[in-house]
Amino acid sequence: MIYKDFQDIKLSALGLGAMRLPVIDGNDSNIDEAAADTMIAYAMEHGINYYDTAWGYHNGNSELVIGKALAKYPRESFYLADKFPGYDLSNMDKVEEIFEKQLEKCGVEYFDFYLFHNVCEMNINEYLDEKYGIFEYLMKQKENGRIKHLGFSAHGSVEVMKRFLEAYGSYMEFGQLQINYLDWTFQSSKEKAELLQQYNIPIWVMEPLRGGSLARLPEDQAAGIQAVRPEETIPAIAFRFLQGIKDCKVILSGMSNFEQLKANIATFEEDKPLTAEETKTVLAAADDMLTKKTLPCTACRYCVSHCPQELDIPWLLELYNEHNFTDGGFIAPMALMSVEKEKGPSGCIGCQSCEAVCPQQLKIADAMTDFVAKLHS
Repeated sequence: MIYKDFQDIKLSALGLGAMRLPVIDGNDSNIDEAAADTMIAYAMEHGINYYDTAWGYHNGNSELVIGKALAKYPRESFYLADKFPGYDLSNMDKVEEIFEKQLEKCGVEYFDFYLFHNVCEMNINEYLDEKYGIFEYLMKQKENGRIKHLGFSAHGSVEVMKRFLEAYGSYMEFGQLQINYLDWTFQSSKEKAELLQQYNIPIWVMEPLRGGSLARLPEDQAAGIQAVRPEETIPAIAFRFLQGIKDCKVILSGMSNFEQLKANIATFEEDKPLTAEETKTVLAAADDMLTKKTLPCTACRYCVSHCPQELDIPWLLELYNEHNFTDGGFIAPMALMSVEKEKGPSGCIGCQSCEAVCPQQLKIADAMTDFVAKLHS
């Protein structure tokens, strides 16, 4: 196992994410505890020492199963990460209640790593609002040793991250981002990583395989990636891309069966980042994937000045592309919660004034109609 230095400790470069543990009969709430226990035993035996869970994973059962499985091992032999569930605004005034319950569910007296979960457009105002006391409370827990290291995860835009970091950046010890070769440009992961680097904040990676989709590529897309390193698997190449990111310490993978765990551990026996030329090839293949399912908006913003509804069309198209490419997901609906309904895709009146000035000749009105339909499907 590769290990990365973080302050005075060594972290396994591969972390076990507990959002996609094995389940019974496809029921996400019903974790197969025996299978999960076997996986964690193998992970511990083969050097994984970082385990990541959260309040909402597996409908609240992930913390219980992870805590029970790890209780078999000396507390100093693993690092446990949990998160404050700010993705649900109803939790904002419950930070103490939730934190205490999380310790109880995991069966531990402290968390090695604790995160502001999912900083995004929907919750940035609440995270920064002192009336909820979230930052103050978590800092107090850090002072009394019940949080060893405090950080955050983010699915929001670069601008949202900047707001968060301007307020709390000097206190953040690590930042967790969705990074993979597809999202390097698609979700501005490169720019987000560079932002953390400016703050000297080490990077944790989530969704390295984009929920497994990058491990199940169509044959034509897989061929372009496989050609980079024929001797490696498609998932391994995705991990090798991430191994080349500066200041990346932990790469979390939500492994849902023993075979995935075993394969990923084998990959992380060696640090073999892609070369510059290999990286270029992989990113070109990613661009080719995107062109087939996304609109090539360049964010020139000519459309905005011609929209009678004053919609932020480039932003809406960015969300549309994400939602369309992913065939759904939570990112677009979550982001749209930050604006009034009339400023979302349903605010488009189909006048096509934007299309008259679009250099790319995009069918924007059709895209907004399709976006609304997909959001309600």
